[in-house]
Amino acid sequence: MSGPQFPPLFQALATAGADPMAVACAEARAGCDAGLVAYDITLDALRAAIVFAPEVPLHKAMIMLAICGIGFQNALGALAPPEVSVHLEWGGGIRVNGARCGALQVMAAPENPNIEPDWLVVGLMLTLWSEGSEKGTTPDETTLFDEGCSEVDATGLLEAWARHTLVWINRWSDEGVKPVHDEWTGLAHGIGESATIGAQSGRFLGVDESFGMLLQGADETAMIPITQTLTPAT
Repeated sequence: MSGPQFPPLFQALATAGADPMAVACAEARAGCDAGLVAYDITLDALRAAIVFAPEVPLHKAMIMLAICGIGFQNALGALAPPEVSVHLEWGGGIRVNGARCGALQVMAAPENPNIEPDWLVVGLMLTLWSEGSEKGTTPDETTLFDEGCSEVDATGLLEAWARHTLVWINRWSDEGVKPVHDEWTGLAHGIGESATIGAQSGRFLGVDESFGMLLQGADETAMIPITQTLTPAT
């Protein structure tokens, strides 16, 4: 079986069972070109990671979490049955028909928000199928199979994720933050609901122009920087 086909400037790297996030970070540290897509597809899960080389400080480069999330939503939205809904959590979680089905995560180095990172990697983990799962026993967790997406080809979804993500990278480059902010806000899970981030709790109002979470507490509205969603690089 042939591997995934990506747009120019993207390069595929099958990880043969190894964690694509770990592989992509190792390749980034070694100086690989931006656009590397490490991936591993099994019956149960689609795992992938894209290497970026941002030319802006980390706090601005973190918009890649939103862009990759939008790219994924657009990709699955185009391939799944029309009744399937896809929404995005601020911290990277992916919701399909309201239940958690996977997540995005970000690693970067260095992790100083005010410094341009040498590299930034966005990883994707999506649950395709779970042996022995009974729908209804874990209502907040699901799989693509359980949500009627058994006909969605994982390789095709990975290819579409890269294509749609590239479209949104180009829009951000050409038009700035606003279209990304508007699109992501329309896809966000939990706006208007209670949320807890670390020791802070409140009502999730949305995000500011830097994708910081706006959390309305009893006395004031706090802004939680998007850099707090970083997974520490190992």
